[in-house]
Amino acid sequence: MHLLAEATTKFTLELYRQLRETEENIFYSPISIMTALGMLQLGAKGNTRQQIEKVLQFNGATKKTTKKSPGCHDETSENVHDQFQKLMTQLNKSHGAYDLKAANGIYGAKKFPFLQEFLEDIRKFYQANVESLDFVHAAEESEKKINSWVESQTNGKIKDLFPNGSLSSSTVLVLVNAVYFKGQWDHKFDEKHTIEGKFWLNKDVQAKIVEIPYKGKELSMFILLPNEIDGLKKLEDNITTDKLIEWTSPQNMNMIELYLSLPRFKVEEKYDLPAPLEHMGMVDAFSAQNADFSGISDNHDLVVSKVLHKSFVEVNEEGTEAAAATGVEVSLTSALITEDFSCDHPFLFFIKQNKTNTILFFGRMCSP
Repeated sequence: MHLLAEATTKFTLELYRQLRETEENIFYSPISIMTALGMLQLGAKGNTRQQIEKVLQFNGATKKTTKKSPGCHDETSENVHDQFQKLMTQLNKSHGAYDLKAANGIYGAKKFPFLQEFLEDIRKFYQANVESLDFVHAAEESEKKINSWVESQTNGKIKDLFPNGSLSSSTVLVLVNAVYFKGQWDHKFDEKHTIEGKFWLNKDVQAKIVEIPYKGKELSMFILLPNEIDGLKKLEDNITTDKLIEWTSPQNMNMIELYLSLPRFKVEEKYDLPAPLEHMGMVDAFSAQNADFSGISDNHDLVVSKVLHKSFVEVNEEGTEAAAATGVEVSLTSALITEDFSCDHPFLFFIKQNKTNTILFFGRMCSP
């Protein structure tokens, strides 16, 4: 799973660079977007496939061999989808301490000639529910059905992923991933008491890092707080995959007692992702002339027309509730440790599953 963890961290930061100039608050689920793209990559060939792999950050992490294995996929791609298969199993394990689920849905146009192997692989690797819909005669009803599935998978937090009129008679395939998390803090917040947390001062980028575990300690929220009130841009400019992995690794963090004050906040965001993904290198998938999805169907006119992502997070004294869905349509200074950690100015935060070291959600809080 370390390959997926590393790829997810790289993808998280690359996408963040595309989004950081947009609005004040940012919140998205890298793993949701990556899963939807992973499903798409299963049916891509040639340059289209290589570009999706590049954006997923797997090309560097999995370049061990390209020897052909039985079937149409080489071992590199097998590695990618095996990783997602393991992650889906991990995320959907039952646990009493918190609610976490990830679900994939595939909706194909009725009578469209999908390759059987693609449908089988989608079910196998992504545990995806494959359903046939009539986009030609009932696009609006199909849209409602997909939106309703997303809403049910995210406990009602993500509504109308596909806005009215966004699917049409030319839609042949919709890939959807939904992720939902609700957890209570291991120690609930009470301003009268100190709480235990992990705390680290980073001397390269003037910032403090704290890990706040959720009940069960299998997931944690990490907060990266610049020392300076206006220090967020410097932190954003200097953060790299290696630094983020190093800063948040257990051996670099100390357990101390601290007074932690964190604002209550709620963020809902929606992103139209084709432009950011094109800037990251995934160009051909959106081009009618160049897109090659011959692994999905022998019909060579397939092109990605939409990639939508919607996310929600609420943080309060009790804990955190977060959800996200992605739909793809084809048609610090070394100083004395203080015991005050007050998140009273802009900061970065992310929620990570500790066992797989995978970032599930990532965000920037500028105005609660």
